Amino acid sequence: MKYIFLGILLIPQFLLAQVQVTSQTAKAEKAFTIAHSNAVASIYVDIDDYSVVDKSATLLSADIESITGKKPPLVSSLKHLKNNVIIVGTVGKNQIIDKLINKNKLDVNEIEGQWERFIIQVVDKPAKGIEKALVIAGSDKRGTAYGIFSLSEAIGVSPWYWWADVPIKESRELYFKNERYVSKKPSVKYRGIFLNDEDWGLHPWAAKNIDPKLGDIGPNTYERVFELLLRLKANMVAPAMHECTKAFFTVPGNMQMADDYGILITTSHCEPLLYNNASEWSKKEQGEWNYKTNRNEIVNALENRVKQAAENDNIYTIALRGMHDEGMKGGSDDDKLNMLTEAIKDQRTLLSKHIDKPLSEIPQIFVPYKEVLGLYEKGLDVPEDITIVWPDDNYGYIKKLGNSEEQKRKGGTGVYYHISYLGWPNDYLWLNTTPPTLMYAEMHKAYSLGADKYWLVNVGDIKPGEMGMQLFLDMAWDFEKFSFENINQYQTSYLTSIFGEKYQKDIEIIFDKYYYHGFTRKPEYMTWDWRWNSLFAHEKVKDTDLSFINYNEADKRLNDYNTISEKAKVILNQLPENLKPSFFELIYYPVKAASLYNHEMLIAQKNRWYATQNRALTNVLATDVKLYHDSLATLTAEYNNLLGGKWNGMMTAPGFLPTEQLPPTQYIEIPQTSEMGIFVEGSVSNETSKHCLPEFYNSLNNIHYFDIYNKGSVPLKWKATSNDNWININKKEGETSTEDRITVSINWELLKGKSSSEGEINVSDGETSKKIKVLASNDKLINKEQYTEYNGTISICPTEYQRKTENGNIKFQAIKGLGYTSSCLQLGNAKYDNGDDSFVEYDFHTTSTGEVTIYTYMLPLFSKDKSHSTKYGVQIDNKEKVIHHNDVKEYSKEWANNVLRNSAIDKTIVNIDKAGLHTLKIFSVDPGMIIHKIIIDTGGLKDSYIGPKTINKKF
Repeated sequence: MKYIFLGILLIPQFLLAQVQVTSQTAKAEKAFTIAHSNAVASIYVDIDDYSVVDKSATLLSADIESITGKKPPLVSSLKHLKNNVIIVGTVGKNQIIDKLINKNKLDVNEIEGQWERFIIQVVDKPAKGIEKALVIAGSDKRGTAYGIFSLSEAIGVSPWYWWADVPIKESRELYFKNERYVSKKPSVKYRGIFLNDEDWGLHPWAAKNIDPKLGDIGPNTYERVFELLLRLKANMVAPAMHECTKAFFTVPGNMQMADDYGILITTSHCEPLLYNNASEWSKKEQGEWNYKTNRNEIVNALENRVKQAAENDNIYTIALRGMHDEGMKGGSDDDKLNMLTEAIKDQRTLLSKHIDKPLSEIPQIFVPYKEVLGLYEKGLDVPEDITIVWPDDNYGYIKKLGNSEEQKRKGGTGVYYHISYLGWPNDYLWLNTTPPTLMYAEMHKAYSLGADKYWLVNVGDIKPGEMGMQLFLDMAWDFEKFSFENINQYQTSYLTSIFGEKYQKDIEIIFDKYYYHGFTRKPEYMTWDWRWNSLFAHEKVKDTDLSFINYNEADKRLNDYNTISEKAKVILNQLPENLKPSFFELIYYPVKAASLYNHEMLIAQKNRWYATQNRALTNVLATDVKLYHDSLATLTAEYNNLLGGKWNGMMTAPGFLPTEQLPPTQYIEIPQTSEMGIFVEGSVSNETSKHCLPEFYNSLNNIHYFDIYNKGSVPLKWKATSNDNWININKKEGETSTEDRITVSINWELLKGKSSSEGEINVSDGETSKKIKVLASNDKLINKEQYTEYNGTISICPTEYQRKTENGNIKFQAIKGLGYTSSCLQLGNAKYDNGDDSFVEYDFHTTSTGEVTIYTYMLPLFSKDKSHSTKYGVQIDNKEKVIHHNDVKEYSKEWANNVLRNSAIDKTIVNIDKAGLHTLKIFSVDPGMIIHKIIIDTGGLKDSYIGPKTINKKF
């Protein structure tokens, strides 16, 4: 990663802002002086400009003071000023800027009349007595604000200086280097966040700390939110709307605060015309929320809201659902379709009646969420000027996008996306584990299919979703900056720019493994049951499919979490004190908390498994589970108490709501004796008289293990021997109160000339003996030209193919940092259809014959539009091509399994007549499908979750 020094920060080239500021005098000869040792520039704001411009200029003054110690005065007259001045304002609302335009000293032709653009330019002698001015001119009020905050970020004030406590680096001198900078047109017109499921984080925190007099989320909280949104170049928010929170429009000061900051208010899919029935509707006073039986009362409530909000900038949801997030009431689908049609007409009539604009100029959205999508596809007529906002399935997979006709809509289309969700089959409200690559892949598909009018992301409580929120809004602002090639480095680069280049490699490792394991199974899903109908019922916790027996799967997961937790801890301890809170919030807590919860749940599983074997360690593991649980509680309390309790109430971990609960563990009676037990890696039973380790292969140089464990409380003495000198045993005797893990490897030099060998290990405690078979193959398995069978399986990374055939406009796209192999293959861009008979080929060698099963692991994507499916093809050699699709019904059991494991797994059964070389082909049928792992089972596949590791892959 290449870095550029701008005097304030080391900034990765990928993230380099084109607005450049330096603190080095030698590099500032032609630069505009913002501040130096003796003076600081003034900031001019026209008193007739918008409130948000004044707010932004005031914050800029505070930002400069926080860096230099010198506070720029805000002025509304240039009289008597002789030093440099920063002139900020909106074209047409700032007299000085307008004069500079008229005198041809400032050219705004590129931005004038456009949406949310700005120019930053140095102007010589802008007015009498002033040598230089730094002019920030916006095409509209938010364009001006974005220009101001672009300068703030360039001088070293992170958008997250308050919300994530990113420290500001002090410097006595600041110089603006550009002569002129012109912003691009925003990629997406409306860009914002939905504050949601606030019951356990944002609401209690705000009620205690920010709006204590209100005891709720109020204007003080929203002021902080609105400032953050402006700094991130967003322009809208869907306010918190659960029953625990007073509806946004009912709290004095909220509307005015939004207007002061120039933020548009939008609402979720179930809040028609800004009305939140979850906390505003009174069944006792107003009757049922049922359009069929109570239409007049509902229309009256909506009309009152439109009258109240008409003078502000809003985006109006045209909608009809049940109470809060419930489905629509009122009979059959045909009845609901008729009701929704009438509701749309009624709501648009209210907008025309109370807002003094042509109806087509009033921003309106329609979100076909859950059952409403079915009604839309049944033929619902949505007026052309309404923006259709396509939702994901709550788990990061967009359900539908516009076809060629829908893309032509005057109102355009957009996306509603989740990085936080409360609902069936399982919530994920705690940690942000949505991989950047998944978000980019889905938003790339949406953007390429014309969904660029409105992007809303459900961020829950904001914290700890900061990095997911930042990425989403950065993409919405400038989508062309991102690509499949750089997206996996985005967060690492951003965080390295804060915490230091020397930590770049460690942060990359931390996030690679954090997102990998979060993708394979989110921490919140480690209960492994469907939690929604019994959200806090830990008695339903069951064993995971992660195996302690096969492929070292569960142990590897825990070891990886230990590794990245330790790396994060080392960095945390090395950082200066001012950087520690931010690092704790953005990196250490998510990583360590995920590790602790995975340990808590998996060690509880191991405890229950050990109990069936009567291992002496069983009860110790039960105690360990409680220690992990308590450690997570301590870590969470540390988060809430950071900086003197600044975040008190924000963070709550799983297992502590509504009361503290532990996963089930078992205790066993341990006899006052010693008794030996043996467990061999991959064994289904641990009590057989003879065991066999998985086969060793020369090319893999693999290592396997067996456990010698004690079933009693008296220490167990043991010995492990072999008459075969080519078998290496790392420990040949010992004494254990609980268990010893013994690793076995092969001395291949002693097996030269032999294609395969069979040996034996004998394990004894002096009274009983058990034998373990050892098989070693000298076959050369790893061949860059082909995949080869080992232990009855062939595991394939989809991006590592031998050949590809791309016809028409189909292109196969590798996606790093996503999937069970951490590397996916997109079978053609979803935008294009012309590419019949496009495929990739994988050569593989088998020693087995007969029936084999090919398992293809696909992302559980939906078809791109109603004219397409999710088809792809699988073929072995010249046998018949098998077409698969994953058009599963949303909210079905199959769909629920798919989203929890982030995989739709298909089986193809083929008969292979002879051993030797074969070819697997994967075909693009419906472009945009993404495959992330392939396993060919020739008869040796073991029970597990991820399956065998792909040779030469790090995961």
